Amino acid sequence: MPRRNRPEGTRAPNGASSIYLGNDGYWHGRVTVGVKDNGRPDRRHVQAKTEAEVTKKVRQLERARDAGSLEKAGPDWTVERWLLHWFETIALPSVRYKTQTYYRTAISKYLIPGIGAHKLKRLESEHIEKLYARLRKEGAKSATLQQVHITLRAALNEADRRDRLGKNPISAVRSPKIDETEIDPLTVADAKAIFASTRTLRNGARWAVALALGLRQGEALGLKWTDLQVEWHHGCPEPGCGARTAQDCPSAHVTGLLVVRRALQRQTWQHGCGERPCGRKRGADCPQRHSGGLVVVEPKSRAGRRVVSVPPPLVLALLAHREQQEAERRIAADLWHDGQWVFAQPTGKPTDPRADYGEWKAVLKAAGVREARLHDARHTAATFLLVLGIGERAVMDVMGWSKITMAQRYQHVPDEVRRGIATQLGGLLWQAPGDDDGEPPAAALVPA
Repeated sequence: MPRRNRPEGTRAPNGASSIYLGNDGYWHGRVTVGVKDNGRPDRRHVQAKTEAEVTKKVRQLERARDAGSLEKAGPDWTVERWLLHWFETIALPSVRYKTQTYYRTAISKYLIPGIGAHKLKRLESEHIEKLYARLRKEGAKSATLQQVHITLRAALNEADRRDRLGKNPISAVRSPKIDETEIDPLTVADAKAIFASTRTLRNGARWAVALALGLRQGEALGLKWTDLQVEWHHGCPEPGCGARTAQDCPSAHVTGLLVVRRALQRQTWQHGCGERPCGRKRGADCPQRHSGGLVVVEPKSRAGRRVVSVPPPLVLALLAHREQQEAERRIAADLWHDGQWVFAQPTGKPTDPRADYGEWKAVLKAAGVREARLHDARHTAATFLLVLGIGERAVMDVMGWSKITMAQRYQHVPDEVRRGIATQLGGLLWQAPGDDDGEPPAAALVPA
């Protein structure tokens, strides 16, 4: 309040706004809006030629302070500076390795070159939308746009929580849509062709696990024999065949469970030379490198730790695969590394994801199946569950999803389902009364 309106002998309480006429002939206002990083009061200054003008400015500052929309004190942040600060000090310690790589690529390759020079508090929705439009024009896929959007949204939401923004510009920007044509699951015929061509192939059961169970690559490569539980059952009628064990029964059948406990990842080596750089460009070449190579990690989410029921033919394939691996163990002798990996190298060491991906490409070519990503096998398994009419809750359990909304991304309506729907509609709308052969007469093809 203006000093002249306060009774003589009294003073404004600590933190109260003040308005006064300065020796320079201007009216000045000071408003306490919070506390600076050093613990001192953050007291903002405004000035104007008239008392009415400065009073208006003081009231605006007070309203912004009370609404919590006032920017914090300190030097202006650029988008680049904030993105690097957010990634290195906020996101990096709290997210998984693959998410770190996901964020790092979006920041260094797209966001900093695209909008990094903007002042953070002056970044507008239109700047972001123009970046997306430019990336589309340059041929970026929809998945790349999603990656950029998700990263920027996480960074700006954190800036908003810390009052670094007046208004969050990402809130008005629509998320880029995923182009469904980029995801094309394999068909049942494709899966059968792959099974046929890999039946005698080393580690051939690996691809049955991918297509039938939908395990992520890291989850499949992280399987150990202790994760497989097999149970044999008598198949003979009562009183029984007299076999000592169920496995010896002539009509025995088998069931199995796989427990998904871990995942195997290849991570980039990091420099360990600290304050005395070794001069090598790559972390892999640093004499004190760390945190790289094949690393065992937790599944992607809590829902990723799951128990999956294995189809009997796949159980038998895994048992045959174990016998082949035992033969390899005898050949390797002292060179064998006993890690209990289900899908291992000929020496028992775990399989590198890069080599695994190369084998997938070779399998597709040998089976005469079109080109597909390895992750498309997971989409394929989820789509097979849709074809079978499996309930949503069971699908979540099999696929290791924490949200059923994931089904919208992974389950695709194949031609077999579309043809089945068309046949059922034909029978419902055009089948003549009393006609049970499933083929509507020609006269009934046009509704009355």
